[in-house]
Amino acid sequence: MTDTISPTGAAPAARPIRGGVHSAIAHDSGAGHVTGAARYVDDLPELPGTLHAAVHLSERAHARILGMDLAQARIAPGVHAVVTLDDVPGETDVGAVLPGDPLLAGDTVLYAGQAIVAVAADTLLQARASARRIAVYYEDLPAVLTAEEALDQGLFVSPAQTFRRGDAAADLESSPRRLSGTLRVGGQDHFYLETHIAYAIPGEDGAMLIHSSTQHPSEVQATVAKVLGRPMSAVTVECRRLGGGFGGKESQAAHVAAIAAVLAAACGRPVKFRMDRDDDMLMTGKRHDFHVRYDVGFDDDGRIRALDVELAARCGMSPDLSNGVVDRAMFHADNAYFLPAATVTGHRCMTHTVSNTAFRGFGGPQGMAAIEHVVDAVARSLGRDPLDVRRANLYGPGRDVTPYGMTVTDTDILPTLLDRVERTSGYRRRRAEIDAFNRANRVRKRGLALTPVKFGISFTARHLNQAAALVNVYTDGSVQVNHGGTEMGQGIHVKMAQIAAEVFQIDVDAIRVTASNTDKVPNAPPSAASTGTDLNGHAVRTAALTVRNAIAAFLAEHFGVAIERVVFEANRITAGNHALTFAEAARLAYLNRVPLSATGHYKTPKIWWDAAAGRGRPFFYFAWGVAVTEAEIDTLTGEYSFPRADLVQDCSGSINPAIDRGQVEGAFVQGLGWVTCEELWWDAEGRLKTHAPSTYKIPTSRSVPADFRVELFDGCPNREDTIHRSKAVGEPPLMLALSAWLALKDAVAAVGNHAHPVTLDIPATPERVLMACAAVRAGVDG
Repeated sequence: MTDTISPTGAAPAARPIRGGVHSAIAHDSGAGHVTGAARYVDDLPELPGTLHAAVHLSERAHARILGMDLAQARIAPGVHAVVTLDDVPGETDVGAVLPGDPLLAGDTVLYAGQAIVAVAADTLLQARASARRIAVYYEDLPAVLTAEEALDQGLFVSPAQTFRRGDAAADLESSPRRLSGTLRVGGQDHFYLETHIAYAIPGEDGAMLIHSSTQHPSEVQATVAKVLGRPMSAVTVECRRLGGGFGGKESQAAHVAAIAAVLAAACGRPVKFRMDRDDDMLMTGKRHDFHVRYDVGFDDDGRIRALDVELAARCGMSPDLSNGVVDRAMFHADNAYFLPAATVTGHRCMTHTVSNTAFRGFGGPQGMAAIEHVVDAVARSLGRDPLDVRRANLYGPGRDVTPYGMTVTDTDILPTLLDRVERTSGYRRRRAEIDAFNRANRVRKRGLALTPVKFGISFTARHLNQAAALVNVYTDGSVQVNHGGTEMGQGIHVKMAQIAAEVFQIDVDAIRVTASNTDKVPNAPPSAASTGTDLNGHAVRTAALTVRNAIAAFLAEHFGVAIERVVFEANRITAGNHALTFAEAARLAYLNRVPLSATGHYKTPKIWWDAAAGRGRPFFYFAWGVAVTEAEIDTLTGEYSFPRADLVQDCSGSINPAIDRGQVEGAFVQGLGWVTCEELWWDAEGRLKTHAPSTYKIPTSRSVPADFRVELFDGCPNREDTIHRSKAVGEPPLMLALSAWLALKDAVAAVGNHAHPVTLDIPATPERVLMACAAVRAGVDG
């Protein structure tokens, strides 16, 4: 074929492509978010005949169901179906990993808020009115509501696990100094802006299309297929975007979608199940709350000799993802500190409360809270600045093996970050100024804390560390990318577009990332564990390179040049003396029957785990960060504020620094809510009473530190072969908020001139701060 498309001669001077990797560009849906044009599941046009769903929830924490009266619900206006567990056509258990989660309660209810009956009606108001007409008759059974009660009674969703390094018991006995104590770490509601929602649409030959607000479309697909008794190939799940997930839509979105699908199958009509905020908070799981017991031995310099720590998680009524959550808490019970002898035990406590689930950090925050509390207690017992004790215990050369046997290879990063933030924050100077302020003020006290973060990146379930992608190049030079990740505000789609743009050397505007869809990319892992960009980015790059290499090979043959002389640069491709636009090259390749579509697959290397031995390398690499936060409290009311926070997050190789900065800021504020104001409270009957914005306090703009300084540190490129040597940033910054909790604790300690120990559980609400101040004045452990 003659060259009738490409001009000849030297290409014009290249300009950089717009929006390649490492560019700080806007979120692809940013304008849509602001204007309201971005469509979520509830914004999709409803098909004719669409019904709406509601559920009747249990009023008891643990009870036998003696009977139900459904008659009034069935005859209510607009009702088309009233479904119980007996009406489910396929399997009735929707447990994410292990069984234990019935789609609807059967003979027994296991928590207050458990769904018992599902209703479909013409309108949402009719469905909810019908659900309220249902009468359930109970016989109450004993209820276990806390992790401590479960420990005492030996109730667990799975057996305990233990990591051991050295002989902690012997080294505790021989340590010059020793402390023991407890800590309670509270849970947290995800409080995503978009509540759980699914829209189930029956198709031909038993097919079912599900629009779901989910972090894990493949799991929704598998669960819906299971409850309908159909193959996975009959179910397609699509998610263009979700209005926040934070882990709450990793496993539990499947439950909501399955209820919608069962109703849709029963009625033969589309069914939308959009949960009310109260029902969402009552029915779905939270961050696990933990009860921590520790025994630590150390020397006069504060260096830890031995640690025995027990982490008891309230898992709720079923396993859900609790095994992984508790494992990760155990993996992070060292945080940034070398423990020469350690015994770390994780208990999975069964309680008659909602089944707790994934939440940003996935157990890591609770494990880090435990060790940071221990290090802080060690420092205060010695009368030393906690920063000096933290430095004394950091991982370093010859002190680089974790309690689970993984060698930390980049121990030089954290000292670099510590030195930097100590200097830029003026830590030592401000410590002296705060001491002077506290001496001069009787009512108001200030505190300061610096905490590090070492967070492991990878799923702890090895098989989830894989991803796939589909890349299509069209003859006009536009490109479509589909991958297994879901967009929940974290900017994964714009990052995937940037990665594809970099491969093809075209402007990011030419790349369209389509909705996550199980019929384009099957068997994808959830968007979780801070792995979205790492996994999907490699898959997208591999697929794009396959197409690029096919185009390059064709052009080399077509123009009779060595393939090394085919260069993609600045929206053009040069092949020797021939220059084409990317669109011209795509058109020419198509006319010569060159494939312009490819899939890519990636699996994380090096990771392995021996659960029986408690040894392995569960993480590909670690993400690092440091925060310094200052707090000021009113000792007469317990109220407080945070005048300043300095955050440094290691984001070397950032695909999109603008997106990553937003992730750091948002994660810190969400962590701030967890450690200060977000309190979940159940009454004596096991009923959650904080189930609405009126009773559950999330952080607001007034919670943000008045002087909020965030730095993305780029001085330590990732030594592992991540996508463009970038580092995960979704979860690690949340744990920087532990510095705010410890700053409050430092301010409380100032009430007693730092002469008394302080216990301040999480969340450190104003009430708890006030009680801790009173305890310090009384000279007792708060």
